[in-house]
Amino acid sequence: MTDERILARRFEEERPRLRAIARQILGSDADADDAVQETWLRLERVDTDDIRNIGAWLTTVISRVSLDMLRAPRRSRERSWQVEPWRDEPVATGSDPADVVAAADRVNVALMVVLDTLAPSERIAFVLHDVFGQPFDEVAAVLEKSPEAARQLASRARRRLRDAPVSRPRQPVTRQSRRVVEAWLAAAQGGDLAALLALLDDSAVLQADYGTGTRTIEGARDIVAQAALAGRLAAHSTPVLIGGLPGVAAVLAGRVVSLMAFDVDEDRIIGLHVLADPERLAGLGVERVLGGQ
Repeated sequence: MTDERILARRFEEERPRLRAIARQILGSDADADDAVQETWLRLERVDTDDIRNIGAWLTTVISRVSLDMLRAPRRSRERSWQVEPWRDEPVATGSDPADVVAAADRVNVALMVVLDTLAPSERIAFVLHDVFGQPFDEVAAVLEKSPEAARQLASRARRRLRDAPVSRPRQPVTRQSRRVVEAWLAAAQGGDLAALLALLDDSAVLQADYGTGTRTIEGARDIVAQAALAGRLAAHSTPVLIGGLPGVAAVLAGRVVSLMAFDVDEDRIIGLHVLADPERLAGLGVERVLGGQ
């Protein structure tokens, strides 16, 4: 496998599977793309004549790269605010690799919040074995542990997931999600408290980061009281995807001043996540994303 074109073609064949693994482990499209790119760079630097099974080798490398990213400071804090132009979820058809990735992604989105509580090695063991069916000897090679240790890590992860509090799974981003977001913006802009209340689940929770501090508001009525103060921002907001969730970006004088991501269950909002820290917002480069819409 010395011909660069053959190597590149083989990598492209593996890319959807590698990206799916990284996406499941890291929980972010942007991070998954970075991990795939780093895997390709490592493949370019090695003597591929010594690689007996290119698929297994790539699985090991993408998993180790993802493990390093999981352990990197601040990664988990930043990844959920990745902003993308809005796109409704495509309908999967056939057995195209991209459809397989989308299906695997929907499996994990219900687990992602709980997976974030696992230690990196537990998460790797669970995702590789339970989600992607990798044998424990291959999982052990990734973690540089014995197969029995890898088995124990996966078992511990499984036990922690099973014992975690049950919550409603996050729904795929659809046209219905967009209608909910647009209804929220219209109600906030018009000061329609009754409409805002109708969109919220009674037990909804709002979490906000203002840079100078954080705030948590529980319950629909208290959230509505806060939202009524944000009508001006609603008038200057546009729907976007934020970390894969439906959301809005508020733009004043050409500058993004806040992001709000919505957890939507059917037609009700069960969670809101607000980022209004100017320093963090400046580092996300959201204006460039919005400029491309």
